[in-house]
Amino acid sequence: MARSDRNSGNPWTSAEVRQLRQLARENTPTRVISLKLGRTPAAIYQRASQEDISLKPTNQRPYGRR
Repeated sequence: MARSDRNSGNPWTSAEVRQLRQLARENTPTRVISLKLGRTPAAIYQRASQEDISLKPTNQRPYGRR
């Protein structure tokens, strides 16, 4: 993956964790959270797991529905 993520490798701040909690509470898809925070989706999953933040269910339309 390209190294274009601005926060890649940097430690998480408390403001970023609060924003992660808020976005997860709003049922934001993980890919959108990663773009907003400038982190990779894998980093989002890992930090959510460490902080006991549930990322499921994602707010995505099921296949075959309109």
